[in-house]
Amino acid sequence: MTTHASRYSDYLHFFAAWLGNPLKVAAIAPSGAALAELITRDVRPGSGPVLELGPGTGAFTRALLARGVDEASLVLVEPDARFAQLLQRRYPRASIHQIDAARLGRAGLAAGAAEAVVSGLPLLAMPPRQVMAILASAFGQLAPQGCFYQFTYGVRCPVPRVILDRLGLKATRMGRTLFNLPPATVYRFSRRPPARGSAVQPRPSHPHRH
Repeated sequence: MTTHASRYSDYLHFFAAWLGNPLKVAAIAPSGAALAELITRDVRPGSGPVLELGPGTGAFTRALLARGVDEASLVLVEPDARFAQLLQRRYPRASIHQIDAARLGRAGLAAGAAEAVVSGLPLLAMPPRQVMAILASAFGQLAPQGCFYQFTYGVRCPVPRVILDRLGLKATRMGRTLFNLPPATVYRFSRRPPARGSAVQPRPSHPHRH
């Protein structure tokens, strides 16, 4: 259960992380309950594995558990050492990895095993090449019908159309919540259906790496 003291502690953790690297954290406060409920809305009880990218203090993690996802089915990818240690204490049965979200193969999941990816990463603060690498890596871990869920504080889709076209993905706006600081919009990303006359569904291709 989240207490007033733990919520205050989360704000302090987030603010300290933001001071250390504003572009990496991109928010001075953890996500609120309304955003957490919206971004996890499609996740069914018993789903798993579920990948969470950039969980921070665990606002979306708590919502996933409330949706009926088993803690042992959660794979939390958190690059910040302070947040990773906090998550380890709070969710000891989850699998926690302090790795780059563009290299999710290192998380130990079989390719195509994840049912959903929930992202708290600040995609708008990242260069397009990095965004494409993260999405390609995430869809490499997702089952054929799995989806990638992302929120944004911006007014447009956080993934440019050129990247969606390159990876064979489509974006669906799920909704917006004003009860978050700041207000946020959630998008669902999924694989596009096969083109008419094509027998093979397009799969995201990994961008060329130097």
